[in-house]
Amino acid sequence: MIEVSASVLNIEKDNATRDFYNLETAKVNYFHIDVMDGKFVENNNVELMKDYALTIKHISNLGLDVHLMVEDIENFIDEYLMLSPEILTFHIEVTGTEERTKKIIRTIKNEGTRVGIAISPDTSIEEIKPYLELVHMVLVMSVVPGKGGQKLIPETLEKVKQLKKYVDENNIDIDIEVDGGINDITAKEAIEAGSNILVAGKYLISSENMNEAVQKIKM
Repeated sequence: MIEVSASVLNIEKDNATRDFYNLETAKVNYFHIDVMDGKFVENNNVELMKDYALTIKHISNLGLDVHLMVEDIENFIDEYLMLSPEILTFHIEVTGTEERTKKIIRTIKNEGTRVGIAISPDTSIEEIKPYLELVHMVLVMSVVPGKGGQKLIPETLEKVKQLKKYVDENNIDIDIEVDGGINDITAKEAIEAGSNILVAGKYLISSENMNEAVQKIKM
């Protein structure tokens, strides 16, 4: 089953509650919270994303799909675990050591939250192979992390294909999420490559009919 995680990255604050409601009624599966610290990526939206996450928890029954694009992973994990997210994802480029990576995974799993591990466009899937049996999801960034509205980098879908082939051959049950430049056309390409969760933001928010836009991604 194909799932849609709706990115709230580019939602205007004045329209936030309305857009959250419209996304939920359009039958997205998760709200995707992109947390950026101004260190791992250039932009800093820590306060806004925490505000959006708290608002969503109060008005929606949908799960939070939290994507930490931050260097101080541990502190942000503690902060977001209090909101009981459905998925909590961190970047392999930040962790530095296998020991730290595994400790982060254990911390998240011990709270009953699904763990995701993310890779940027320039990162090989070889970097995450030691952890695939420990996590629930791999997030493949199909754009450079940190900015919304970018076009999908086609080469990243080759990584999705490689990852899908590897997990199938090794009987690893894992979700593959693609984040960046997803629309009705690129969604089909990402699904064909092996993804089953698609992050979409600008395409959904700017659509005239959000319900139809969600269904086009899922098809």
